Amino acid sequence: MTALVDLKGVRFTWPKQPRPVLDLAEFTVLPGERVFLRGPSGSGKSTLLGLISGVLAPQAGEIHLMGEDLVAASGARRDRLRADHLGIIFQLFNLVPYLGVVANVALPLRFSARRRAAVQGAPDAEARRLLAALGLSDPELLERRVIDLSVGQQQRVAAARALIGAPDLVIADEPTSALDTLARDQFITLLSEEAAQTGAGLLFVSHDPGLASHFERTVDLMEINRAAQPASQGESAA
Repeated sequence: MTALVDLKGVRFTWPKQPRPVLDLAEFTVLPGERVFLRGPSGSGKSTLLGLISGVLAPQAGEIHLMGEDLVAASGARRDRLRADHLGIIFQLFNLVPYLGVVANVALPLRFSARRRAAVQGAPDAEARRLLAALGLSDPELLERRVIDLSVGQQQRVAAARALIGAPDLVIADEPTSALDTLARDQFITLLSEEAAQTGAGLLFVSHDPGLASHFERTVDLMEINRAAQPASQGESAA
């Protein structure tokens, strides 16, 4: 089985910084797997997501996405892999304020013929189906501007946008940090169910250890990131 994400020997250091922020022996996500990546602020979570999505390039190591070598790929090829295979829920959602709710959800289909081909019927109809599955079916609500929605509603719009077109991997970057416990748990359940419908892998990133029970596998970034470990544990993190 080809891993969705496969990192080996990856080291990344920000410019003008003396030490790496990430030093990973390996990290993988398999097709259909639901993985909880846990780590406190500053542990390198966002940097790791940038490497997985091809936005950042490591100084050392191998990164494969869908079996393709991201390190060797051109910028255009990395952009294509990201558009075709990844659905991303950003921490601040990154919704387009001048587009409506449905148009925001359907937006990824404009940039990926592969994801557009995975949709049966009109893009707007699929967007509405996903929104309804995530608890947003009120016609009046769907006519609002996204900036007029509550935080919880914007979150679900962002999730529907990530899920549309059956991406192979959905990445959720701290998307529940502004929600209460009940809303948070309901959202994770709905997100997991929708990802399972298409067989997508799910990589959910958070600092909250209480979320681990929702996932099949938990990875503690502080444990696998040698750059975050004190030198007294063995070899130096530098």
